[in-house]
Amino acid sequence: MIDWRHWHNEPYLVGGLVFLGWLYAVLAGPLRPRLAPGASFPRTHATQFYSSLVIFYLAVGSPLDQIGERFLFVVHMLQHQLLIYPAAILFLRGLPEWMVEPVLARPALRLPIRLITQPVIAGLLYTLIISLWHVPWAYDWALQNKTVHIIEHVMFFGAGLLYWWPLLSPSRTFPPIPYGSRMIYLFSVLIAMTPVFAYITFSPEVLYPTYEYAPRLFPDFTAGEDQLAAGVSMKLVGLAVALAAFGVCFFRWSKSDAQGKAPIRLRPQGSRPTSSLT
Repeated sequence: MIDWRHWHNEPYLVGGLVFLGWLYAVLAGPLRPRLAPGASFPRTHATQFYSSLVIFYLAVGSPLDQIGERFLFVVHMLQHQLLIYPAAILFLRGLPEWMVEPVLARPALRLPIRLITQPVIAGLLYTLIISLWHVPWAYDWALQNKTVHIIEHVMFFGAGLLYWWPLLSPSRTFPPIPYGSRMIYLFSVLIAMTPVFAYITFSPEVLYPTYEYAPRLFPDFTAGEDQLAAGVSMKLVGLAVALAAFGVCFFRWSKSDAQGKAPIRLRPQGSRPTSSLT
């Protein structure tokens, strides 16, 4: 039923990821002396960025995609979690300030970027994107239509970038919010995501026809149990990641107070923001 040899090689997927990897290499290599004179090669940043691209491909290009699209809701949920958490986090962590500032500092982009990266707006957009895609007709439409499914996954990754931006922004123009605000932000988004979790987890009926009528990979694992597992996975993984981030914020906040330093400060060009989450 599952072809474990099936890995997606569509030009838009492989080509897009290769292009991003190539662009990063050019910016961090030949163009670095012009963008950040004196800055060394961002080895740690590069490792994180390329890890993000690999995770993105594993989420949507590996056999996970076939399993999640045709058979198991809980595996599809895993795909989304890979896009929202490790892929989005590592993508942002992989961008040095000097690489993003020339783009973000452009006058035409300042207002829209400032607007959508405000914590309230970013958290609201993230919650709405994730929640609305789980409306039964929209979710099942994505499962039945490849183009829509691609759009869904791109939007989930974009939502992940929005979610993490107030905490992990690599930009001096749009820096991370203070540690205390980050903790409030994490808690607020966690609460805002509760309705979609409850809707999936406690629904008395199977919400998505694709999974209701899908061939059972495990005879004793019903469509209802699959849906329950997906809902619980959504909540537990989101909770675990948020609590880990909350703990890091609290630790760094306490440390900065003990040292008598502000959580955000100027730094030499090319270094990581001192207010980074981790």
